[in-house]
Amino acid sequence: MMTDGLGRRISYLRISVTDRCDLRCRYCMAEKMQFLPRNEVLSLEEIALLADMFVARGIRRIRLTGGEPLVRRDIGDLVRRIGRHVGSGLDELTLTTNGTRLSDHADMLTGAGVRRINVSLDTRDPERFAHITRGGRIAQVLDGLDAARAAGLAVKINMVALKGVNDDEILPMLHWCDAQGFSLTLIETMPLGETGEDRTDHYLPLTQVAAMIDAHHALTPLPDRTGGPARYHAVDGLRARLGLITPLTRNFCADCNRIRMTCEGKIFMCLGHEDHVDFKAALRSGGVGAVEPLVDRALRLKPAAHDFRIGTDLAPATRRHMSVTGG
Repeated sequence: MMTDGLGRRISYLRISVTDRCDLRCRYCMAEKMQFLPRNEVLSLEEIALLADMFVARGIRRIRLTGGEPLVRRDIGDLVRRIGRHVGSGLDELTLTTNGTRLSDHADMLTGAGVRRINVSLDTRDPERFAHITRGGRIAQVLDGLDAARAAGLAVKINMVALKGVNDDEILPMLHWCDAQGFSLTLIETMPLGETGEDRTDHYLPLTQVAAMIDAHHALTPLPDRTGGPARYHAVDGLRARLGLITPLTRNFCADCNRIRMTCEGKIFMCLGHEDHVDFKAALRSGGVGAVEPLVDRALRLKPAAHDFRIGTDLAPATRRHMSVTGG
């Protein structure tokens, strides 16, 4: 069992398998991104070795993220390798995706032991989708969602709430998710990395959104947890469960159980801090045994809380983009 310096049990690892993505969402990335050279990225075998080590140390849930994880060549090899731990040390292997490549990979995910996925989808309007993603095609995502459902994957839609962009679609999205058999999680925009956009203009507190939904469907807090920061609610009259992730309006750090590993082998103990421990050099020079002491160092460095703030005169909380650590 891994415990940080504040006594919090760390049981959840998010692994970003690539910083690359086939979309350029305005709140997440700059239009012209400079991605890591391929020789600086861990091989899939190196990621698998580190995942093995973390499972042995007490990690019970692993989520694969990006960037967009399904753009990584031979991603199925890694999913199958980690999936072998499910039921034997690992409670769950999940994945967050933008859905554009789900049609090609849904059956592979199910076969490798993945039972549920998160799909980022901020609008179902084709023109808005193209605007938010800087050129994406909504039809690819909808086809991917159909493939995921056919493969037996449980789907949670992640929707970033953006004032003046998609706020009029939030209640319709909830109704659509209910009809599709999906759940919905709403997320406040997070000030990470320079994107060329003013996030303050589009910041929408989820306290306002929850009040709006509650006026139509009474919300009842649930004790359910899936390992992440979302707080879930039953929605009166609907089957769909509603999750709220509120990094700005309601800090959720007191019971944080997460660490994040980037595709270049850096462990970030907090999404909102730059502090990290780099595993890559130790792994490549001395193998997994050389990494073990660095895990303990990372646990000691985990901060009490993030420091997300938003405003026109405030710099992003970190220089790195969301795509580097995968949310």
